[in-house]
Amino acid sequence: MRILTSLWSRYSPDSFLASRVAHKAPVISVDNGTFYRSYPSSEEPSNPSNPSMFPDLTFSLPSSSAESQHWAVLGPSSSGKTTLLEILRGHHICIPPKARSFPYLSSAEASLYHTRSRSPGQAIKYVGFGAEDGSTGQSRVRGAYLSARYESRREETDFSVLSYLKGNTELNPSEGIREEKIDNDGLNKVVEDLKLGALINIPMGNLSNGQTRRARIAKALLGRPEVLLLDEPFMGLDPSTLTTLSPLLHKLAQTQSPRLILALRPQDLLPNWITHVILIGPSLRIRIQGRRETVLKGMNSVFPNIDQDCSPPGKANISIAKSSAEKDLRESIVLHPSTYKLKSSSREGIPLVDKKVPNSEVFKEPLVEMESVNIRYGARQILGGWKQNINGQERDGLWWTIRRGERWGVFGPNGSGKTTLLSLICSDHPQSYSLPIKIFGKGRLPKSGEPGISIFDIQTRIGQSSPEIHGFFPRNLTVRQTIRNAWADTFLSMPGPSRENDNTVDSCLRWFEAELNPTSKLLNPQSIKHVGSQSTGWADALRFRDIPFSSQRVALFLRAIVKKPDLIILDEAFSGMDDYIRDKCMLFLTWGETRSFGNSSDSTRTKREIITTHSETSRKALINGLTEDQALICVSHVKEEVPGLIRQWICLPEAGAGRAPRFGRLHGPLEGCENGWEDVWRS
Repeated sequence: MRILTSLWSRYSPDSFLASRVAHKAPVISVDNGTFYRSYPSSEEPSNPSNPSMFPDLTFSLPSSSAESQHWAVLGPSSSGKTTLLEILRGHHICIPPKARSFPYLSSAEASLYHTRSRSPGQAIKYVGFGAEDGSTGQSRVRGAYLSARYESRREETDFSVLSYLKGNTELNPSEGIREEKIDNDGLNKVVEDLKLGALINIPMGNLSNGQTRRARIAKALLGRPEVLLLDEPFMGLDPSTLTTLSPLLHKLAQTQSPRLILALRPQDLLPNWITHVILIGPSLRIRIQGRRETVLKGMNSVFPNIDQDCSPPGKANISIAKSSAEKDLRESIVLHPSTYKLKSSSREGIPLVDKKVPNSEVFKEPLVEMESVNIRYGARQILGGWKQNINGQERDGLWWTIRRGERWGVFGPNGSGKTTLLSLICSDHPQSYSLPIKIFGKGRLPKSGEPGISIFDIQTRIGQSSPEIHGFFPRNLTVRQTIRNAWADTFLSMPGPSRENDNTVDSCLRWFEAELNPTSKLLNPQSIKHVGSQSTGWADALRFRDIPFSSQRVALFLRAIVKKPDLIILDEAFSGMDDYIRDKCMLFLTWGETRSFGNSSDSTRTKREIITTHSETSRKALINGLTEDQALICVSHVKEEVPGLIRQWICLPEAGAGRAPRFGRLHGPLEGCENGWEDVWRS
């Protein structure tokens, strides 16, 4: 009788009516809410240490409607995109408390169709790709130290992709975790959709950045969330992966399983299936939100000088992405602020066509020499496995030489071995000891009459910024300590005292205060010609963990170049920065303190120009940009993130394909080479 009563109460006409009403209830509802990181004080409501975030925010994500809503949050780096996503998933304090609610999650329909708890923590999943913190879940499955991912011996903590997807990433799981079941049909479908089949038994720590992102999306989907929040999902993906991920997200959006909200940078693709947009303004405010067409028109009204060729600094230039791979990408809109097509020079002020052709008969000192390099784990080929033509002869493996003064671009699809290649140069890879590799003229192990080179000698002469270093870098160091760490032997050791080094660090801190210090008062630092009088005391109080992701990337970029090493390696170093910060870093890499960005105006528009600084005219610059004796290696999947200094490139094939890498030379900055980017990626 009790069972019949329960069934009647569930399936009675009244319950169906309530369910139909609930069916129209939004999944997320915010009605004039203002948010804080901690409870605001009634005595000091406008406390600068606890500012209000997105005041009077109103937002609604329907559970069902005749026309589905697919949202994207647009904003530059450090504008508050991640904070807004945190608010939508129930984080941060809402005033008034009832302004934020999740009506659909507590409805009868949600409990009828879903057996799991419908709390916001389980129903709304967040997957962020910005702060690669070395972990992909509750357990640290990326390894305990930087070299762990390259070791052939698997530890108990080297959890496979399959274990990660099933949630088996604890050494001593509780009974509840051990008994948790994953639907095999759902698992197989997610693995197929995200093309993880070939990676299923590989340790998570051995995946490339792009492969790791696909695995993290798969993990979130297996939790069957109502809403999936993806924070900058396109950042750092190669063109091939991008053309597969966007249609997959489109498919999920169409079925509303789950509903998607993307957070995108201005330079990212805005997929054509996005129907609604939130544009974030300064100081954690919403500038405009609504239907896609309305927001894009609103952007034109806010930025009246927009056109196809030039736009004011920080403003959005709208153009159509030309891609033959996918209709989604052909019809996508690219929003990239202030990218200038100068007639004779690049955005760093480099002539688009080199005036001097390099003399191929003059060879400078080799810094890196690789001969017949192959990396294999069992039957899995990571790098090499091809025949390469060397002086008319077919040779096994990778042959590559980097000399002083050369500027190399390293390209290739996700998983092609780019990070492995760099780990051999930096001696993070265990096989760097046994392979025929010379670093600065020496092998890692001593030979008869030939001493080896120590890891400390290598670190002294190489400066590197990469997602791996970002993931393992200590968060408790101050901003000053982060940059000074360039002269240290390890992440946590302290470098010796040096007045010259301290002055150089101070110059970097002054130059990039607006990008490193969230509370900076420099509203327009690019127009300041002399910044030597600025105090840098803020860098001793501000810790690495307390600054935004893009600021962390700037700090690690400065750490890589500040000691003027013989070889600079920038592995996706500009990923996560907005266009202006990226261009400022590239300008600094090229010219140091001697050039800066300034603004000039005419009757129709404002232009960004490169100006000579006070440090140049007074000859007091401590940093003068890359010298002719320094070599540069840059890894990127995005054309705009390739410095204009790059002149030679290598494009690695997909791992195990058996094809040799392709080499090429540029006769000027990549942005001035017609079809240059297409030539790099042409298979």
